[in-house]
Amino acid sequence: TFQLTQNGCYLIIKVYSEDGAGKVVEVPADMRARDVCQFLVYKSHCLDDNSWSLVEHHPLLGLERCLEDHELVVQVQASMTSDSKFLFRKNYDKYEFFRNPLNFFPEQMVAWCQESNGSIPHSQLLQNFLNSSSCPEVQGFLYLKTSGRKSWKRLSMFLRRSGLYYSTKGSSKEPRHLQLLSDLEDSSVFTVTTGRKLHNAPTDYKFCIKPSKVRSECKELRMLCAEDEQSRTCWMTAFRLLKYGILLDQNYKSPQQRKSPVSHFTTPVRSVSENSLVAMDFSGRTGRVIENPLEAVSAAVEEGQKWRKRGQRMKKLYYPSILLLFLLRDCQSNPKAFVLTLCHHQKIRHFQIIPCEEEGQMSFSLDDGSTKFTDLIHLVEFYQLNRGVLPCKLKHPCTAVAL
Repeated sequence: TFQLTQNGCYLIIKVYSEDGAGKVVEVPADMRARDVCQFLVYKSHCLDDNSWSLVEHHPLLGLERCLEDHELVVQVQASMTSDSKFLFRKNYDKYEFFRNPLNFFPEQMVAWCQESNGSIPHSQLLQNFLNSSSCPEVQGFLYLKTSGRKSWKRLSMFLRRSGLYYSTKGSSKEPRHLQLLSDLEDSSVFTVTTGRKLHNAPTDYKFCIKPSKVRSECKELRMLCAEDEQSRTCWMTAFRLLKYGILLDQNYKSPQQRKSPVSHFTTPVRSVSENSLVAMDFSGRTGRVIENPLEAVSAAVEEGQKWRKRGQRMKKLYYPSILLLFLLRDCQSNPKAFVLTLCHHQKIRHFQIIPCEEEGQMSFSLDDGSTKFTDLIHLVEFYQLNRGVLPCKLKHPCTAVAL
């Protein structure tokens, strides 16, 4: 459950990672979403590549959105119910529209909010969204769900700084034919996570505009449906840009200049998705950390053999998770290569990671170049989710410490 309690000038929140584990965080009134992410990055020993996000998740409503880095967490939780959750996960597309704006804004959907209605030059596309004095407009057709019913109506809509409008007469943009559907100031745009059949939606590309002060009133939600993925992305991205403007540009350009409660710490390079364990030796009176990777593998094998002797039923429960250990090391035969060593079913296996250089870009591959990665961290994260050429997915890394 998601429970918030007052603790002096702090709020206590619980944030869930992608493996289902929860961490309790004390959040002061001025703590931003990015600050919480940096704190969790440090606590979870993650690599801080500025792609981590705090997600506002409403399971009963079937809605979620990534908080903007500058948003105050205390203000966001005020609109959340007891069943809602904060999630901590990566979102690589958070600022992708800054790098490839043409992929996000089809020319036929973006126009000047002026009499000429001319197309926005590509070189000025994002600048016009960020500049509060300019008037870009996103236009197109959207399906709007009828309040209290499962029917949808296709309408011509226009998104401006003043809000989202629909035309009561075809595609007319005359002021007397435009009806305000939602403003931007007091609303947020959400992705709909529930299935298409539940809402009887005409397409799979649903999204929702939710007033910030509304907690669980479904009648106040504006359920919308786009005709394809690109147009939905355009509407949702334009909503963020028109609402927050230059703040998004500042978040993107200067992530390390924001106030951080853990900025003086050195973040270890390890992903939260690894669900990693530290090898320990409890044979003596006090426990000690096993720093030697080979000793850690040997200890894991010995422990696995002990569990196997306790019966077939216990073997099925514990044996696989104990032995799925791995480590990365330098290759002795090839100074430029690396070796992935893993223990699987009591056998030590070695897989060489070959560096590949193409057009000046260095990458690494475990399968002779079929799958390439820009660094070893991405390679490990991939094989934690995909078996590929390995006998199993990577589970628990051994702790490698310089002796």
